Amino acid sequence: MINKLVEKIKQTKAPIVVGLDPMLSYVPEHITKKAYAEYGETLKGAAEAIWLYNRELIDHIHDLIPAVKPQIAMYEQFGVEGLITFQKTVDYCHEKNLIVIGDVKRGDIGSTSAAYATAHLGKVQVGAKKIPAFNEDFATVNPYLGSDGITPFLDVCKEEKKGLFILVKTSNPSSGEFQDQMIGEKHLYEMVGERVAEWGSELMGDSYSYVGAVVGATYPEQGKLLRKVMPKSFILVPGYGAQGGKGEDLVHFFDEDGLGAIVNSSRGIITAYKNEAYASYGAEHFGEAARAAVLDMIADINGALERR
Repeated sequence: MINKLVEKIKQTKAPIVVGLDPMLSYVPEHITKKAYAEYGETLKGAAEAIWLYNRELIDHIHDLIPAVKPQIAMYEQFGVEGLITFQKTVDYCHEKNLIVIGDVKRGDIGSTSAAYATAHLGKVQVGAKKIPAFNEDFATVNPYLGSDGITPFLDVCKEEKKGLFILVKTSNPSSGEFQDQMIGEKHLYEMVGERVAEWGSELMGDSYSYVGAVVGATYPEQGKLLRKVMPKSFILVPGYGAQGGKGEDLVHFFDEDGLGAIVNSSRGIITAYKNEAYASYGAEHFGEAARAAVLDMIADINGALERR
């Protein structure tokens, strides 16, 4: 799957991923009215509104980008109905030939970790059949319980030829409370990066490992260091746009050939119609506003890469 991701980035010339992280407050009123008219002000009505919103966003941007990253918590808040929308979203993105990075941040041990890996990347045994469940192409994983939590995911990735993005240095302001702690002469995040590189060395695609890393756009200096620590790991870079990251901050996350990283924007794309720069589109044309924001993001990142 890492080979497919690299090829899709080359084809689209867009090293970006759109985070499908919808809140109900993001959904334009004309969509919520339609959903509530059919299902009432219920969890099913809310989940339907999210689905209609996602589908229109995907229809407007799928030809521009290689991948999407739905954050499962935004769907879980609506219970079972939300998870149905999550699944419909994953399936629809696959229909549009998009790679799906399941932003699930799972992290547990033993049989629990194995069950998470099966649910999101593998197939579950049902009688004589093996059936995929959520069926994403990549999943985000929290490594801070140690290798017991990662090994089951590695096993499934090896079998299914799918991939991981392991949290190394996250974009949130308080990440340093633990990740920046010194152990001897190294930060904890640096040591985790070394383990990511080690795990990935046994799961190699043509140029990059199936085992990637999450490193926040809000920490460009750490990104520069970790690019060297994990030379064969693709880096998923959250924090662009709404969290403050911009193209010129990100060049060190990439290799010299402009590959090696994929930058995520969520709110900056999916709520672009609420941004002053795209307000002229209006809520009725939120999909067109999202498309314009994607094009601007691609230009920003590619322009920064060309100037470096």
